[in-house]
Amino acid sequence: MNKQSGFTLVEIAIVLVIIGLLLGGVLKGQELINSAKVKNFAQDFRNVPLFIYGYQDKFKALPGDHASAATAITGATNCTATANTCVPGNGVINGTWDAALANAATTETLMFWQHVRMAGFAAGPTTITDPEYRPKNADGGLIGIEAGSAAVGGAYIGANAAPVIAALTPTYLVCSQGILGKFAKQLDTMLDDGNTATGSVRVVAMNHARGGAALATAAVDDSTSFIVCMGL
Repeated sequence: MNKQSGFTLVEIAIVLVIIGLLLGGVLKGQELINSAKVKNFAQDFRNVPLFIYGYQDKFKALPGDHASAATAITGATNCTATANTCVPGNGVINGTWDAALANAATTETLMFWQHVRMAGFAAGPTTITDPEYRPKNADGGLIGIEAGSAAVGGAYIGANAAPVIAALTPTYLVCSQGILGKFAKQLDTMLDDGNTATGSVRVVAMNHARGGAALATAAVDDSTSFIVCMGL
């Protein structure tokens, strides 16, 4: 008489418990990774005012707009004066937050990063032609700063000059792109009022046109990438 062999109910239960523990560990690990990523995004926004105020305290000038940076900081470069994007010493960080790297020498919003790095306030490449010169967030999206006030015409460029986001005109505006919607909403809750269309933190589409309104929270899809901007 052949004897059938197989798993007992106890053995199956043990296997299921082990599988459950493994899945729980994986999910918890992913949760921790996501949480760390959101904190990194948030720190990017929090660091910029520290760079600005630290630089102003040390040099009595704005990074990027500093007319004598080359004299004050060994190896630094003065922005080459150009209408709208570089007007050294006027008290405005001229240019747009997402200006092309090719325009770094003539754009204060890009020269900003060399000045704060060479002054010891931030890390990163100081050669303005370096492909990695423009800072990036934890997901590889660009980070940038520009003047946010409509009163400074040099901050807005082109025939359709307008702020990045309608009705958001702070002193400075910091934007970070390529952030998934689920993280964008967490950022708004962490740094602002939890509403992506109001307050100092707002969310817009990756193809957002300057002057357009921010997106309502319901329109921010978890798995789609967005631009998050914060007024300072």
